[in-house]
Amino acid sequence: MGYGIQIRSGKIKHSFRNQIALIFIGMTLLSVAAIAVINGFFLEEYYVAKKTDVLKEAYSNLGNFDIELESIGGENNEEIAVPNDLKKTSMENNLTWIITNRQGQALLYNVQERDVDRMEARLFGYQTGVDGEEKEILQKTDTYAIQKSRDHSAGMEYLELWGEFSNGNSCMIRSPLESIRESVAISNLFYLYVGIIIIIISALIIWLITNHLTKPISELTAISQSMAALDFHAKYQSRYSNEVDLLGENFNWMSEQLERTILKLQSANEQLEKDIAEKVKIDEMRKEFLNNVSHELKTPIALIQGYAEGLKDNIMDDMESREFYCEVIMDEASKMNIMVKKLLTLNQLESGYDRLVMERFDIIDLIKGVLQNSEILIQQKEARILFEENQGPVYVCADEFKIEEVVTNFFTNALNHMDEKKIIELKVYRQENTAHITVFNSGKPIPEEALEHVWDKFYKVDKAHTREYGGSGIGLSIVKAIMESHHQKCGVENYHNGVMFWFDLPLEEES
Repeated sequence: MGYGIQIRSGKIKHSFRNQIALIFIGMTLLSVAAIAVINGFFLEEYYVAKKTDVLKEAYSNLGNFDIELESIGGENNEEIAVPNDLKKTSMENNLTWIITNRQGQALLYNVQERDVDRMEARLFGYQTGVDGEEKEILQKTDTYAIQKSRDHSAGMEYLELWGEFSNGNSCMIRSPLESIRESVAISNLFYLYVGIIIIIISALIIWLITNHLTKPISELTAISQSMAALDFHAKYQSRYSNEVDLLGENFNWMSEQLERTILKLQSANEQLEKDIAEKVKIDEMRKEFLNNVSHELKTPIALIQGYAEGLKDNIMDDMESREFYCEVIMDEASKMNIMVKKLLTLNQLESGYDRLVMERFDIIDLIKGVLQNSEILIQQKEARILFEENQGPVYVCADEFKIEEVVTNFFTNALNHMDEKKIIELKVYRQENTAHITVFNSGKPIPEEALEHVWDKFYKVDKAHTREYGGSGIGLSIVKAIMESHHQKCGVENYHNGVMFWFDLPLEEES
């Protein structure tokens, strides 16, 4: 079983980092643009309002300035000392002013001599209402008026305040509007340059900050993609002890929980696959076993049934025929009994119920014992046995009873498949820590395509020949099961003049 994993890793259309950066850059642009618009529409008005306050303050200072007109003549204004604060205010705010008496003559002023007559005339025109200049009244009270006017003779616009003091003298204070507009233009240009610099610096800072802030989110995105691919090795590293770090810690915890859960599921899945495979194998073995057993028992049962019916029906009246019938029945029953015992033995070995009894013994003595027990068969088959009985003991560690069955099966198999030379050769070799035991018989080699199947249950290379000596095809399967239970190797090799079966056992030191 597998896990169908589909990882979503599509292209991000709108990066969170880019969105934050664009929002802040847009807000900066909007702020700079708003300042530029406000300056363009309202800065001049603000300057005029502030300058109006300056004019009022200057008018108040001039009004409070006590001029002793009686002590001087109309042409001796240079003898009057103007206060320093009034001079300073006039210079800082670019103010020009003039004070005249009731006759319109200049008493005090801070303009050049050539401009005195023009300012006298302009003030007189305002007082009498005969002035024809364009003007815009901004404020007007009982004592003064503030206005915007254009002086054609000077070719400039001015912000002017003119009025009358309590002692009857008059005053006019003016400041050129061109200086205000020039200040506004310089201020706007300055704001433009500063705004561009602020936007560039802000964009860079915002980009760096957003990159710094969104880096943990990008890391969490990569971790989530790894988790989607069932890779739980990537972990979030805490940095700032904020909400993102808390989310990262939860990611790590979730990753650990998912990893443990998936490992459990994988383990359960693997075990389930093994159980299913084992069940399928057992079912197949059961079917194969039933088919083979039924096939193997079919012939002897049919023979037994047939000969038994013949005896019952008295088909043969003579005693010799009856004895022959009885011998056939007994022989087939004996074969069935042997096969059933072998099947039970094989079943115990394959199921693991038959436990090994490991002990130290001499494999040479064991082979001698098998040969002695098979002496009658050897004589009947007229076999020529080649075995070096006088070689020293070779001690091995194994289950002696089961190894005896292995040797017996190999030897019996060799007896049943000899050719006319009738040679069987048994050998024991020492190979480092292993005893290598071989059983060779002269005869026809096993077909190459059949070599790997000789260990299968009920497999027979030559069925007719096997039937002749009563073979069931189970002996070599028992050998294979015994050697596997010992975790040792066994095999078969073809030679030009015969076949050799072999198996290995671990050597034991001589005591």
